[in-house]
Amino acid sequence: MRAHMSRFHPGEAAWAKDERLKPVIPPNQRILHEVARLAPSSERAKKITKCISYFIAKDMRPYSVVENTGFRYMVHSLEPRYVIPSQSFFTLKSIPNLYKETKLSVQESLNSAHRVAITWDAWTSKATVSYMTVTAHYVSSKWKLMSYVLQTRAMDDSHTGANMCEFLKAMADEWGIEKHDLVLVTDNASNMSLAAELGNFLHVQCYAHTLNIACQRALKLPTVARLLGRVRRITAFFHRSTTASHVLEQKQALLELPKHKLKTDAPTRWNSGFDMVERFLEQQPAVCAVLLSPQVRKGAHDICTLSEADVSGAEHLVTALKPMKLATTTMSEESIPTLSVIAPLHAQLLANFTTASEDDPMTREVVRQEAHMPEEEGDNMAETHDESEDDVVEEFRVQGPELEEAGSSTPLTPSTPSTLRPSSLTALLGQTFSAVTTVKPKSVQIRVEEEVRRYLEAPSLPLTDNPLEWWRSNNLMYPRLAKLAKRYLCIPGTSTAAERVFSTAGDIVSAQRSMLTPQHVDQLVFLHKNLVVPEQ
Repeated sequence: MRAHMSRFHPGEAAWAKDERLKPVIPPNQRILHEVARLAPSSERAKKITKCISYFIAKDMRPYSVVENTGFRYMVHSLEPRYVIPSQSFFTLKSIPNLYKETKLSVQESLNSAHRVAITWDAWTSKATVSYMTVTAHYVSSKWKLMSYVLQTRAMDDSHTGANMCEFLKAMADEWGIEKHDLVLVTDNASNMSLAAELGNFLHVQCYAHTLNIACQRALKLPTVARLLGRVRRITAFFHRSTTASHVLEQKQALLELPKHKLKTDAPTRWNSGFDMVERFLEQQPAVCAVLLSPQVRKGAHDICTLSEADVSGAEHLVTALKPMKLATTTMSEESIPTLSVIAPLHAQLLANFTTASEDDPMTREVVRQEAHMPEEEGDNMAETHDESEDDVVEEFRVQGPELEEAGSSTPLTPSTPSTLRPSSLTALLGQTFSAVTTVKPKSVQIRVEEEVRRYLEAPSLPLTDNPLEWWRSNNLMYPRLAKLAKRYLCIPGTSTAAERVFSTAGDIVSAQRSMLTPQHVDQLVFLHKNLVVPEQ
């Protein structure tokens, strides 16, 4: 159109380009798209409002983001007719409504569970408010391991065993979880054990916590602590010196080493000390080159690289702690069952805790401290989860009709045919074919023993495979054992699921949002973990 006007109507085209000749819109006259604002009750407006609620909950954004200039400009550009509700609307109505919808969905999902296992732990926010976080785990009908964060509630009372027990019972009542079949997975604190005892709950102690206790003892040995202190001084220097960090990148490129930053340990996590030493050994040639550089030595007169004996000790320390690091990583998985791994993993760790004659004194002492792990928690935990064939059969006997009902839909023995009236076929071939012999029905005890025997004779599953996938394909072959598998494979071997929520909650209850009420903290943590964003 513009080309046509310029070619055949040059006068009119020049008039159109003249800003002075364009019609002037009065300031009080609104254009069409400004008049046609979306009504808050319209489907389009409600969908946009819900999307903003999703954005706040899943991305851990503050409620005040709806008042930010950049956010309002973006929404206005996408949909000029939409009017963004106020911050209080999202705080008091939109987010709570989304919380109620998601909670109802989670409750419906929990109602289909054969058994629910929970992990729980306490943490303190930046506003010095004590919270209890509870997560739930179960195996679905499709043999998927489902996990939810149920609640993050403020607990002002003393964290005694009795108060913890009452907290758990109230939680179970609110979510409709059977208290008599509830399984608790917690750390090894005495108040947690007392709460489980008072509530008559099955209690599983966190195996990762047991590993942490053993490793912390090893890291507190004088020779190990001195070595960690020397490595820590070097890594801290590189973290605070921009010059050293820049020269380190140059040396990494020159020596063809991975461009990794040095790590510094945290006192509360033993594996951070392992990671610090392992990363230092990886970058040790580059670190030595940097510390010998005149450009860096000007500001680091008191920083020296490790001696040859220290480097050798660090290598031995990493070798001694490597099995514990692998065990901790394995037990911290959330997508696969971990309770069944405890017994073989524990036995393998004990087999690794042997010293050789060529080991240096520090390595022997580290291994000795790690080997003390079973004395209190490890042995009992391994024995609890190492059941023999007789134990499994006894479990069937105790569970009684419930498990038999679960396996009755797929009988292991041929069913007795119904008696039919004589037919023409019977009259013709009755003398040739003998009558069908009836099979004597087997007792429940015999059927259970046969099923367990077949299961034990089946090939072992590769370590890289998910046991739930195997059960999904074979649950009809072992209907009664499948029922038990759902009851036990849902139990996590550690309480890391609850502890992982702490980092999420720390991002929500930040220094800039320390005035959030406990109710809002509960809603935001719950939605961040459980809210499912629809696929586009």
